[in-house]
Amino acid sequence: MNDTFLWGAAGSAHQTEGNNVSSDLWALENSAGGPFPERSGDACDAYHRWPEDLDLLRELGFDAYRFSVEWARVEPEEGRFSKAALGHYRRIVEGCLERGLTPVVTLHHFTSPRWFKGWKGGADRFRAYAEAVVPILEGVEWVCTINEPNLVAMVSSLREGGGGVAGAMPAPDPAMTEALIEAHRAAREVLAGFRSGWTIANQNFEALPGAEAERDAWARPREDVFIEAARGDDFIGVQAYTRVLVGTGGALPVAGDCRKTLTGWEYYPAALGNAVRYTAAKAPGVPILVTENGIATTDDAERIEYTGQALDGLRAAMAEGADVRGYLHWSLLDNYEWGSYRPTFGLVEVDRDSFARTAKPSARWLGSRRI
Repeated sequence: MNDTFLWGAAGSAHQTEGNNVSSDLWALENSAGGPFPERSGDACDAYHRWPEDLDLLRELGFDAYRFSVEWARVEPEEGRFSKAALGHYRRIVEGCLERGLTPVVTLHHFTSPRWFKGWKGGADRFRAYAEAVVPILEGVEWVCTINEPNLVAMVSSLREGGGGVAGAMPAPDPAMTEALIEAHRAAREVLAGFRSGWTIANQNFEALPGAEAERDAWARPREDVFIEAARGDDFIGVQAYTRVLVGTGGALPVAGDCRKTLTGWEYYPAALGNAVRYTAAKAPGVPILVTENGIATTDDAERIEYTGQALDGLRAAMAEGADVRGYLHWSLLDNYEWGSYRPTFGLVEVDRDSFARTAKPSARWLGSRRI
């Protein structure tokens, strides 16, 4: 075993903290006739209960925690940075270090301040935000700039239909892709001295017989360009849950008779090992962190089954030469999954009224494992 291999779990600010009132998503959630069945509301109240979450991680046997700094809290009005918000995230960093947990910090996990006008032309604003955050990162080694930029870009194109699995969405606008790459590189300039990279929503595009060319054409704008943009980065984050089958007409819906998770995705634990292999081939020489992998299920035995099979695939990919530096399970908590609390990915159950945390058997099982 590599003693430096990170072993932990992940979450994000908007999904766990609650009351992220200055963010664009909060505004959308609370708009009249909004698209989401549920609002984030208090989420898991992690803004106040983060010490308990860090204690749980340590007690369960993990040694790393991925969390995000919320841009909308740090800069609620353009050019006005909150010292109190920065102090809050500094305390989480210190809390990790005090408990022997390696903090893996994400600067942008889907949500932006309400005032942000979008990524096209937004690189300078993201750079300024990164500059404001750098002083609180003392002791941090790993920093993710943007979470799943390919999904961010696809969602921006999702105006006239598209599927629930990211890879079945419309292809990103090339100008949006370039804007995200520019913002990522601007932040990386600020983050000199840290290990920085971004994370990719890996979709494991698989071709039906005779559809190999269509698969490659489908994957190119939705995944490949984002992986290739990470060549030369300090690491790249792999985030894999399922696969997308591609026929001669493009991505196919999930088959009605296949085993599915609560999100409607195909149960496909081989996604992780395959995504690691694919990423290693597209960005040779760039170390990989598994920054997300997990399953939405109410059956914790199924969570253990899926995760055990996913880790078997990860070990096989590493044995074949993939340079993987850590595994961070999604997610630590049952949290807000972008519109609903129904998809439960967490190793830890959260009571929706009291916010009490209860570790599931999968949490203790995974905390005791290592690659």
